[in-house]
Amino acid sequence: MISFDLTPAQEELKRRVEGFTMDIVAPYEKDPRNTPHGPTDELRIELNRLAREAGLFAPHLPRRWGGMGFDHVTTAIVFEAAGLSPLGPIAMHCAAPDEGNMNLLDKVATEEQKERWLKPFAAGRIRSCFSMTEPWGAGADPSKMKTSAVYDGDDLVVHGVKWLITGARGAGFTIIFCHVEASEGRPGGPTMLISDMDAPGIELTRELDTLDSSFTNGHWEVTFAGLRVPIGNVLGQIGEGFRYVQVRLAPARLTHCMRWLGGAVRAHRIALDYARRREAFGRPIGQHGEIGAMLADNELELQQCRLMIWWAAKLLDKGDHARHESSMVKTMVSEALYRVADRCVQILGGMGVTSDTVVAQIFRETRAFRLYDGPSEVHKWAISRKILKNS
Repeated sequence: MISFDLTPAQEELKRRVEGFTMDIVAPYEKDPRNTPHGPTDELRIELNRLAREAGLFAPHLPRRWGGMGFDHVTTAIVFEAAGLSPLGPIAMHCAAPDEGNMNLLDKVATEEQKERWLKPFAAGRIRSCFSMTEPWGAGADPSKMKTSAVYDGDDLVVHGVKWLITGARGAGFTIIFCHVEASEGRPGGPTMLISDMDAPGIELTRELDTLDSSFTNGHWEVTFAGLRVPIGNVLGQIGEGFRYVQVRLAPARLTHCMRWLGGAVRAHRIALDYARRREAFGRPIGQHGEIGAMLADNELELQQCRLMIWWAAKLLDKGDHARHESSMVKTMVSEALYRVADRCVQILGGMGVTSDTVVAQIFRETRAFRLYDGPSEVHKWAISRKILKNS
């Protein structure tokens, strides 16, 4: 039987992270360095220092890399508490895309690659980005990928365009998902490459204006024009890119859920407090049936999301790959948290569409979450294929 009770150590850790997030980090939400394109690197570095001082830096990483070595369930508890502020995961160095890239490098990279990229990355000296999505449709369906690489001596030469590349400006390196052209007995197929972002042949061609604003330096279109990547910078094996995508995305879907759950909890707390204080027609609005029902629906869905996340996290802790389960959880949680955030805006009324509270931003973030790491429709299609095959 699965238990969802927190241990005393987990309870204490949750209190520590919530206190740090709300007392130390949340006041920075009004900092001018927290821009419409996300926090700047200057702000990120300052917040990272505060997290180190609090002993809460990189909680998801193995101890070998300076992390806290938590299991997936404890990570879920920590990430939810960090997610109470959009800046919490940034401060604790566990935001996307960095957290997913750290996990991928830890599992797939060679020791030489780990020493070159993961070591300074884990310490927060550099950031990363993940170059997979393309403007022509290679996102939810990566088989449509057009970015390609050809052999040239001991190098692979990359050409293509990626977009919605989170944090590209200021990143120390990128992981590039591309198709390697087989040549003269040398293997080809979908492949991941690692490149420093200041390498010749990488151009940041356009900064995108997006609905969300919680990722360091926002989202970019990136052009690869003759980028030379040494064969030694192949991540894993040539032709095995789709397998490594799942190594990255299955747990990353869950960690997205963990962080955004915290944001929805924060929005619900703000709406609940407002419903207690704001009066209309002779009594607090929370005592009106319509508002009370929305608050109850929020409470129900937040707890359902939490239990779903912990269930999938326990599967990962048991060594289960949990690809199918993470897909189900990501779909259900992203849709539910969007409904929670939407209700919170409605409860706050006019205030809900202003920047007087963080609720409007949380609403925008959870709307984008329904697309990130695969839109709900694609996950439902994949789920239906699996259940039809197994029925």
